[in-house]
Amino acid sequence: MKTVENFPRKIVEYPNMSIVMPDGCRLSARVWMPEDAEADPVPVILEHLPYRKRDGTTARDCLTHPWFAGHGYACIRVDMRGNGDSDGLMEDEYTRQELQDACDVLAWAAAQPWSNGKAGMMGISWGGFNSLQVAAMRPPSLKAIVTLCSTADRYADDIHYKGGCMLGENFGWGATMFSHSARPPDPAIVGDKWRKMWLSRLENETYLPAVWFAHQRRDAYWKHGSVCEDFGAIEAAVLSIGGWHDGYRNTISNLVSNLTAPVKGIVGPWIHKYPHFAAPEPRIGFLQEALRWWDRWLQDQDNGVNDEPAYRAWLMDSVRPARWHAERPGRWIAEPEWHSPAIERITADLFEAARVGAPALVATRQDCGLQGGEYFPFTYGPELPGDQRADDALSVCFDLPVQSEATDIVGAPTVTLKLAPDRPQANLAVRLCDVHPDGASELICYGVLNLTHRKSHEFPETLEPGEMVEAKIVLDQAAYRLPAGHRLRVALSTAYWPMIWPSPEPVSLAVHSAKLELPVRPTTDGDETRFEPPEGAAPWKTETLREPASERKIVRDEKSGVVSLVVDDDFGCVRDLDHGLETGSHVREKWMIHPDNPLSASCEIEWSETSARADWAVRVDTRSTLTCDAGHFFLKARIEAFERDNLVFERDFHYEVPRDHI
Repeated sequence: MKTVENFPRKIVEYPNMSIVMPDGCRLSARVWMPEDAEADPVPVILEHLPYRKRDGTTARDCLTHPWFAGHGYACIRVDMRGNGDSDGLMEDEYTRQELQDACDVLAWAAAQPWSNGKAGMMGISWGGFNSLQVAAMRPPSLKAIVTLCSTADRYADDIHYKGGCMLGENFGWGATMFSHSARPPDPAIVGDKWRKMWLSRLENETYLPAVWFAHQRRDAYWKHGSVCEDFGAIEAAVLSIGGWHDGYRNTISNLVSNLTAPVKGIVGPWIHKYPHFAAPEPRIGFLQEALRWWDRWLQDQDNGVNDEPAYRAWLMDSVRPARWHAERPGRWIAEPEWHSPAIERITADLFEAARVGAPALVATRQDCGLQGGEYFPFTYGPELPGDQRADDALSVCFDLPVQSEATDIVGAPTVTLKLAPDRPQANLAVRLCDVHPDGASELICYGVLNLTHRKSHEFPETLEPGEMVEAKIVLDQAAYRLPAGHRLRVALSTAYWPMIWPSPEPVSLAVHSAKLELPVRPTTDGDETRFEPPEGAAPWKTETLREPASERKIVRDEKSGVVSLVVDDDFGCVRDLDHGLETGSHVREKWMIHPDNPLSASCEIEWSETSARADWAVRVDTRSTLTCDAGHFFLKARIEAFERDNLVFERDFHYEVPRDHI
């Protein structure tokens, strides 16, 4: 990345600008703007997050917001109510209060002498979600957004209930937020009231997994904030960006094909990161691309943005399976409209293509799925899917004939099955794999479906054992070149651990027919579109006090038979060289299951997070556990807060939640 320090306009930074909400709650914002903005007012770019501007997102904020400010924008990075250095309490993700606060910040900004009255919102993940949700509320000043790694559907295309199956991340990310939200504000910002604010947060913290587990259907809770409920509500121009190695890869297609507002989409090979510093490479000049978007919609510049292709994507070449790729070879493709009329949907009868007889009995061991990788990788470590052969061996596989020529798969494959389950609830995972000539198996994309949800996520229907049903599984979007000499494999399993939580009973599915519908684009050589090389402002200046480290291992207990996935991520500890705050964090996860017993599934997640200065030190330790029986989920959690080594707060949480078609 090229570091830029001399910008068209000189900038000034305000590390703690107070913004008071109509109800009196004070939000803390870090603001960058041209130093002459009052004489020459500028548009506003808002990023509204719970992730702490003082330490949580500082690394990316330093690269991004000063760069925009130097090109003529006022960037406002707000700590959401109840987080970081802001007052108040946070109850949940994407609450009406959160979204209204964002609207009120935009209204406040529009009234400032340094604002020209026009605004954009941007963000990745949480900030990408609420950018879409606020856009649907149509605040007067909001004219454009840039949303990255986000979702239009909070229920089925987020970390909660993909395909009606409960994702492991429904618990995992809840355990993460349990820890993140328990940290104190910085006394250097809020003064002596820091301890009172901290204890209030600890005493009132919501245990989010319990909230999310209480809504196992796509009810009103999930419809709130799901912009797919009414795409027409969004009038602001939308630039949607994502990565093929991220869990939110479907949103770009979803928005580009459904919004009536101006919209463009870009998908690269990246994990859950901004694409000017993401991996795998190639990275792009995201800041330049976003600047053109802001200039068009916030400054009315006729800069050709309207003429860009609707959908631009990195078409990935086949690679050897690995838990990490520093780069993904391939090429940029571009479609003037999406969905593209150039893409042909080819149907294959899997039983005929694989030359196997029906029915096929799918009855999977519970430890199938350990090569699936993380739902949304966000560290540069071993989080990607590995060689699928271990999971393939536990699945029913349909191998198509060896390809005589390269095939470009661009879009969402679908698999339609006729099957008879033997239990009233059953999950089905479908993986599309690239099988190399030597047998190595690389995951292209996958889809999961809770068969009780095959007709509706809102009104699931219990299965009648032995009764034939039809199920259509839509796999995730992909852009992938299958080379000549390779073959496609469709793998079916009734378990996909720990990506999804298992059914309450072992399941067998008698599959009588199976059809694959594959989106195939004419092959192309060379790039069809180009991006500028990545730029960024000066990096965050820190001193490393503890180096980060990451480990993932699968442990099989030969005596008990239990299989464990152990994740140990030490994110290290750093000191900010500007204001001196020291921050560190460490997480340990253990996902355990017996191959023959779905009710043996359990997870334990422990976080430890530290904040310190020369005369001040705090630590928050959290532990979350999830177990189940045939009728209930059991959630337990504990939080302990320390000043130095003195325990100043402790709290236990216990929840018993009935299973509802899960």
